[in-house]
Amino acid sequence: MPSSVQILGTGQLLTLSRRMRTAGGPRLRQNFSRRVRRAAEPLHRDLQQAIRTQPLVSEGRKAGKRGGPSPTARPLRSTLAGGIRISVRAGANPGARIWIDKSRLPADLRNMPWVINDGRVRHPVFGNRRRWATQWARPAGWWTKTVDAGTPRMRAEVERILGDVRRDLT
Repeated sequence: MPSSVQILGTGQLLTLSRRMRTAGGPRLRQNFSRRVRRAAEPLHRDLQQAIRTQPLVSEGRKAGKRGGPSPTARPLRSTLAGGIRISVRAGANPGARIWIDKSRLPADLRNMPWVINDGRVRHPVFGNRRRWATQWARPAGWWTKTVDAGTPRMRAEVERILGDVRRDLT
C-alpha cells in the first residue's frame, strides 16, 4: 500500500555512485541527479492526477436528511496530491523515491491516502461524531495501480541514464 516507490541501492547504482565521486566531481553528480529526478517526475504527476480524479461515492442521503456543502474550504484530493513528494540521492545510497509526506498533510488527513487506497472511507458527518457516513473508492486503486503502471517506465529511464553516465566515466 502507499508507502513509497523506490529505485535505489542496486549494485549498479552503488558502483556508479562511487565512480562518480572519484572521477566526475560535482557537475557529473548534479547532472545525474537532475536526470533521475526527470525520470521520476512522470510517475509523480501520474500519482497526483490519480488522486485528484479518484471518485468517492457516498451512500446517498436518506429520506428526510439534510445536506449541503462542506464547511471546510480545503479540497480533499488536491490536499492529498500536494503531499506526494520526490527525492533523489546520488551519495552513498543513490536512487529516486516517490512517497507521501505526511508532514505536508493536515493532522486529520494523515492516514487518508491509505484509507482511500483500501476503498472505504468512513468519517463523521461535518465533524459530528454521533453521525457517520461511508464513502467508497476504487479498492486497491489510485496508488497501487498507478505505481504498477509507471514503475517499468521509470526503471527503463534510470537504466538509460546509468548507461549514459557509465559511458561518460570511461
